[in-house]
Amino acid sequence: MFLNAISPLDNRYTSQLTDLVPHLSHYALIYYRVKIEIDWLRFQSQHPGITHVRTFTPDEARLLQSWLDGFDEAQARRVTEIERETNHDVKSVEYYIKALLEQTSLADVSEAVHFGCTSEDINNLSHALMLKNAIEQAWRPQAEQLVKAVCDRAVAVRDCPILAHTHGQPATPTTMGKELAVFAYRWQRQLKQLNQIEYLGKFNGASGNYNANVSAYPSLDWQSIARDFVESLGLTFNPITTQIDPHDYMAELFHLLIRFNTITLDFCRDMWTYISMGYFSQKTVANEVGSSTMPHKVNPINFENAEANVGISSALLEHLATKLPVSRLQRDLSDSSAIRNMGPAIAHSSIALQSALKGLAKTDLNASVTRRDLDPEWAVLGEAIQTVMRKVGIPNPYEQMKSLTRGIQVTQEDIRTFIEGLDLPDADRKYLSGLTPATYVGLSSDLVDHILTQI
Repeated sequence: MFLNAISPLDNRYTSQLTDLVPHLSHYALIYYRVKIEIDWLRFQSQHPGITHVRTFTPDEARLLQSWLDGFDEAQARRVTEIERETNHDVKSVEYYIKALLEQTSLADVSEAVHFGCTSEDINNLSHALMLKNAIEQAWRPQAEQLVKAVCDRAVAVRDCPILAHTHGQPATPTTMGKELAVFAYRWQRQLKQLNQIEYLGKFNGASGNYNANVSAYPSLDWQSIARDFVESLGLTFNPITTQIDPHDYMAELFHLLIRFNTITLDFCRDMWTYISMGYFSQKTVANEVGSSTMPHKVNPINFENAEANVGISSALLEHLATKLPVSRLQRDLSDSSAIRNMGPAIAHSSIALQSALKGLAKTDLNASVTRRDLDPEWAVLGEAIQTVMRKVGIPNPYEQMKSLTRGIQVTQEDIRTFIEGLDLPDADRKYLSGLTPATYVGLSSDLVDHILTQI
């Protein structure tokens, strides 16, 4: 923990971000820059039309790979030391690799490092790989873990009736399982859309026209070469850009993460409210303190923590999604400064997912409380009764039920007496007479099945 760090990501939350650090830290950015430069050097050596780079021997190929496999913080610090001299982050990577090459049999190809490239050719591919790997290897598994936990809980309590609250007022009953399933289904839709996100990369030089490349090798198909290189990295090739990739795919990804965050926020606020109503009780941990002065308290701090962190995450993501695709003419540097914050944006979302999952694990459904709230609310059956009255043609059914139930504490006897006074077919009378607030839940339990088909 770094007590002098300004960001809580670098002190309070550091231990929760170990999965993201290899992909979104400054160290990760340096590593991916080194990787792109070395991969481009190797790619050139394998292309028969690029004659200034010879074919590497197996030992030389293994040596280059060992530089990537053995890249560590000491190597990253060496790059930053060079940057202090050059005042250019990408050029320092080029010089770092050249210095390594000069000490080996590959010294003759050192000028092929960064050949035909502008800094953004290296940066945009690095950022794309950082995002792709961070989402696929760290953020998404956490998101799926939360969704699965909510799915499991929804199935476990699918038949537990609760009083719904629309506008904060008693409303048509539902089940706790169905209400949790709503969140799971919403998250599942976003994860499906995440499968469609493309991580784009461009590799076309200073103005996006392959000017330098064509000057060196006029007869080569540089568009195909660039496509093959970008796709060899596992990215989608962007064929037409300015000096920079326009970051549209980032905006698409960040807006998706914002939607996932928003659903998480909604979930956390509902769980907080259910806890405050007593519908969920919280498990106690012996050494934890809920309040500095009120020893009885068990606060829903995990859901509150998640709410705070998704808010910060979404605010950063929203700015990045609207700022990054905008650049003056062929480029300006504002995207470079802004994009450095994609790590914190995703990190705060990651913390929120972990907090929500931890909060859910601490809760147990308190069925006695849900039934205590539900059982006296006979007025909610007014909806069912007036609907059946409509079906059989009894006049003014809504108005009749309004007079009976609105703003009045209605008892079971009041409802039964009203039903007995209606001119109803025997089957309808029997059905309505058998209803209770706890059984008036429609297809709530069956609706939970929709989340099972998405797993």
